[in-house]
Amino acid sequence: MIARPPREQQFLRLRYRAIMSYTGVILVICGILMFSPLLVLPAYPDETRHALSFVIPAVVLVIIGAALWRILRPSEPVALNVQEGGVIVLLSWITVIAFSAWPFVEILGLDYTRSIFESVSGWTTTGLSVVDVSQAGSLVLIWRSIIQLAGGAGLAILMMSAVIAPAGAGVSSAEGRGDQLVPHVRKSARLILLIYCAYASAGVFAYRLAGMSFFDAINHAFAAVSTGGFSTQVESIGHWDSVTIECITMVLMVLGNLNFVTAWLLIRGKFLLMVRNGEVRLMAVLLPITAGAIFFMTVRGLYGEMGKSVRVAVFETVSALTTTGFSTVGYNDWNAFGVLVLIILMLIGGGTCSTAGGIKQIRIYLLWKMVSWELRRAILPQTAILERPIWEAERKVFMTDSRLSQVSVYVFLYCATFSVGTLILLSQGYSLHESLFEFASALGTVGLSIGVTSANTQDTVLWVQTAGMLLGRLEFFVIFISGYKIISDFKHMV
Repeated sequence: MIARPPREQQFLRLRYRAIMSYTGVILVICGILMFSPLLVLPAYPDETRHALSFVIPAVVLVIIGAALWRILRPSEPVALNVQEGGVIVLLSWITVIAFSAWPFVEILGLDYTRSIFESVSGWTTTGLSVVDVSQAGSLVLIWRSIIQLAGGAGLAILMMSAVIAPAGAGVSSAEGRGDQLVPHVRKSARLILLIYCAYASAGVFAYRLAGMSFFDAINHAFAAVSTGGFSTQVESIGHWDSVTIECITMVLMVLGNLNFVTAWLLIRGKFLLMVRNGEVRLMAVLLPITAGAIFFMTVRGLYGEMGKSVRVAVFETVSALTTTGFSTVGYNDWNAFGVLVLIILMLIGGGTCSTAGGIKQIRIYLLWKMVSWELRRAILPQTAILERPIWEAERKVFMTDSRLSQVSVYVFLYCATFSVGTLILLSQGYSLHESLFEFASALGTVGLSIGVTSANTQDTVLWVQTAGMLLGRLEFFVIFISGYKIISDFKHMV
């Protein structure tokens, strides 16, 4: 082994001291978050016996996080690059997911595989579940919704909003929150959190007015704005069979799907800049076309009344594209056309720098623009210079070959992973349409299910879906690059 210069080893140790100390900040925040389900105990005193299932992991997480921060903290804030931010994100997600699974083990008696699956599904805002919500208590149900709300914001945003957060945008960029609402990184993170909480609060108020109980309103508002999809009812939103509740849910799902920068333009009344956005334009085209296609080709004659069929077509389309995962009906009586359309929408996914998953609408928009630009290039003189502009927030940005190459590589990697996951599900005895649908839902962090995912699903399938949810939420490169960096740096430090 080649010996590394002492100065390089010292530099790496100092950087990892900062990395571990800021990881400790996230652990403290998430430990405090684990106490929050206890706030419902006054309304549900019979669940007090389960309180320790939250208190113990919360205390342990806070102690570990505080120790890391106190012992290893830098004397002044350190600006971390994206790779170092990725290490914090990876370590934090793994640790927080493990501790968040504790209540599922202690209260519901789930085994390790299913507890981790439920925890990952919550934090990644997927919504696939192995929990029987008809038998689960209020503490477990509210905990599922809380981790979806926190996961939608992202651990990076939670940390960057703290007073002791690191300098620079490395951590937030690593978790897919690279765009900023204002120039100051910390102010931008706090503004995102403010907008996000405003969505959730408005959702709770609207659901209460529509007739939901306060408990159901909180759970569904949290799950809708985080595009998570966990529900307190077996039938999901279909339990209420209410036009008003479905409309409220669709508004919240679309808001959660929007890039926070685009939402900031909407809030400030800059509608012209908003409609120039490629993601907004793509969504404005996709939703009516796919909803219309599902209505005419799949559901028109399934539900008796025309109005009910229209509602189903629109709601399921919005839920799939925004990667929320709420549903009003099952899909066992849908034909292959409708199932395929939902699969495509789940693969496309929501807006970048939002709470949604999938390939992301901006990448699909850029692929379409690349086709358009290549066609134009073919008919222009060879000496002509072709500009490739798109609108991002308040400015026109010209696409470079490097940016377009990154998009192409990511889409290829996503499709390759989708193919491998589907093949594994096929090998476990599921049909082609079941395998395509279920893994598209897991990888896109959607949560719609065609019946594959349940407490009785094989462990192999659940672990494949768990891996898919993590890869989809952290967008592949964070996991791969951060894992490689940790191994490489460790070799250099020893």
